[in-house]
Amino acid sequence: MASVEYMLQRFSAVVVTGGSSGIGKSFIEHIAKLHPAVRICNLSRRKPVTESAQLNLRHVPCDLADRAALEAGIAAVLGFLQEDGATGPVLLINNSGFGAYGRFPEASAEHLRSLIEVNVTAVVTLTAALLPTLRARGGAIVTVASTAAFQPTAYLSTYGSTKAFVLHWSLALNEELRGTGVHALAVCPGPTATAFFARAGMGEGAVPGGNGQTADAVVGETLRALTRGQALVITGWRNWLMANASSILPKPISAWLAARILARYRLKRT
Repeated sequence: MASVEYMLQRFSAVVVTGGSSGIGKSFIEHIAKLHPAVRICNLSRRKPVTESAQLNLRHVPCDLADRAALEAGIAAVLGFLQEDGATGPVLLINNSGFGAYGRFPEASAEHLRSLIEVNVTAVVTLTAALLPTLRARGGAIVTVASTAAFQPTAYLSTYGSTKAFVLHWSLALNEELRGTGVHALAVCPGPTATAFFARAGMGEGAVPGGNGQTADAVVGETLRALTRGQALVITGWRNWLMANASSILPKPISAWLAARILARYRLKRT
């Protein structure tokens, strides 16, 4: 099997959303370390702060929840990919996303609208815009979903539903792309030590001790799965067991169990 470093060498450009922190930033740092010559374009509100002196990064300021800003960001990315007659495969990483914890609709309607725009609309719109380029040059589409995609998630109902969408969308897209030189990988992390929990309205300590992963661990597993040509990776063995168990149970029972678990966060973590 080819190494991760060898696999990454075939890409001439990487486009990532939400690379300013967390998993997105870890993607940028890992890829730049293993393939310093690759050109990277990041779409997020803030520019990534990284210690890499060799980073070949183009930052496109973009609020993915704003339709006009998203269209402008897409235009900038297409220009980036076409610079100097560039060729070679492209890696698109749909990473950006956030949550909202609480009983529906405790979060404001505007917060929930923005959540859907970022977690679903921006993913589909950006991928659709870049897909002709990927088909012409070859490449891969990595979309970060979540283990929340495998069961109804009370107290995270809107967030979990968006992740169920992108999981099934990515798997279906991978089948449509067979034989085109492009493949899609859905990534399902569990609790990860990032700023996600604070933005979702959950307090310090929301990643259970010993059960959560670091962003670097999630990215490492993702890149190995991409090397193997997988369509799905659930990062972390505990997450793999829980996601598969949730998939087997009838949906009402799975929803009941998830509600009991997530209610504990509501009582103890927020």
